[in-house]
Amino acid sequence: MRMLVSFAALFVSVVLLQLGLGGVAPLDAISGVQLGFTTAEIGIIGSAHFLGFFIGCWWAPRLMGDVGHSRAFAAFTAAGTIGILAHMMVVDPWAWSVFRIASGLSVAGCYTIIEAWLQGKVTNANRGRAMGVYRIVDIIGSLGAQLVVAVLEPASYLSYNLLALVCCAALFPLVLSRAEAPETGPAPRLRPRLAWDRSPLAAVGVVVSGVTGAAFRMVGPLYGIAVGLEPGTIALFLAAYVLGGAFAQFPVGWLADRYDRRTVLIWLSVASVVACGATVAASGAGVVAIFVAAAFFGLTTLPIYSISAAHAHDFAQPLERVELSAALMFLYAVGAIASPLLASVLIDWFGPAGMFGFIALSHVLLVVFGIVRMRARPTPDTRTRYTYVPRTSFLIGRLLGRGKDDG
Repeated sequence: MRMLVSFAALFVSVVLLQLGLGGVAPLDAISGVQLGFTTAEIGIIGSAHFLGFFIGCWWAPRLMGDVGHSRAFAAFTAAGTIGILAHMMVVDPWAWSVFRIASGLSVAGCYTIIEAWLQGKVTNANRGRAMGVYRIVDIIGSLGAQLVVAVLEPASYLSYNLLALVCCAALFPLVLSRAEAPETGPAPRLRPRLAWDRSPLAAVGVVVSGVTGAAFRMVGPLYGIAVGLEPGTIALFLAAYVLGGAFAQFPVGWLADRYDRRTVLIWLSVASVVACGATVAASGAGVVAIFVAAAFFGLTTLPIYSISAAHAHDFAQPLERVELSAALMFLYAVGAIASPLLASVLIDWFGPAGMFGFIALSHVLLVVFGIVRMRARPTPDTRTRYTYVPRTSFLIGRLLGRGKDDG
C-alpha cells in the first residue's frame, strides 16, 4: 500500500494523459467525417500522430537530462494541450496533422518522463508490484480514452476544450508531488539493427503489431461509421478491442512461457487473419456481432508485440536489453507511421473491408516469415519470462528490468 501511495501521483497523471490525449484519435476521425475530410486526409492525420510519437521518444530523454523531469513533463504536456486546443481554431486536415504531431510528441514525451521517474524509484523488491499496477492503470486509461468519445460531440469547441482541460490537469499530480525527482540516467542508444540482429522474426512481429494497432486505433472509427455505427457505439467498438487485448494477456503469456514462442506467434497471426475475416463478416450482422468481432480482433492482435519482444530478449545479453527495447519501439513506430494512411487509402479504393484486408495480408506475411525462421535456428534453452509490454516509450525496457536472470 505504501508503494501505491508513493506512485499515486504518477499513476493519476497516466490516467489523465490517456483520457485527454487518447481521446483525440477517435474524436478526430469522427469529426473529420463530419467536416468533410477525405478518408486519406484522416489517415494522414493518424499517421502524423505516430510521427510525433517517434520524435518524442527520441527527444524526451535528452530534454529531461537538460531541464529535469518536472520541467520536461510540463513542456510536453503543454505541447499536447496546444495541439488539442488548436483543432477548432484552424479547421484544415493539414493543420490537424501538425497538431497531431504535437499530441504524439506529448504522449511519447510524458510517458518517457513518467517511466524514467518510476525507474528511479522502484527497487527489485517492489518492481513486480509497481509494474503490475502500472499496466493496469495503462489499460484502464486506454479503455477510458476510447469510451470518452461517446459523450463528446464531434467537431465541437467544447469537446476539444474538455480533452485539453483533462490533458492539462495531468500536470498537477506530478508537478505538485513532494516526491523528489530521481537523477537522470543516460539516454538509450537507438540501434534499430540490434532488433534484427537478435531476432529477425521479432523485428517483423513488432512492425506488424504497429501496422495493426495504428490502423485500427486511427482508422477504425471510419470503419465503424461505414458499417453504420453511431458515435456513441463507435466508442464501445474501440473499447471492445482494448478489452479483448487485455483479457488475452494472461492466457497468451502462459502459452508463450511454456511452448515455442514462434509457434504461439504464428498461431496468433493465423487467428488474426481469421479475426479480420470475422470482423468484415460481422459488419452486416448487427451491433453486438460487430463488438464481439472487435474484441476477438483485439484478443488476437494486441499480444503480438509482447510476444515478439519476449522472443527478441531470449537472444539478448543483459546489457543489451534497454537498447533492444528501444530498437523494438522504433520498429513499432515505423509500422505505425505508415499504417493509418495506407489503411485509409485502401478503404477509399475497396470499401470498409479494405483496411482488414491490408491487416490480414501483413499477418499472412508474418506467418510465412515465422515458418521460415523456425527452420533457421532452434529456440533457446533459457528464456525470459513473458511480460505485457506497454508501447509507451523507449525507456520501457529499463523500467521492466527484464533479463534471463529474473525469471
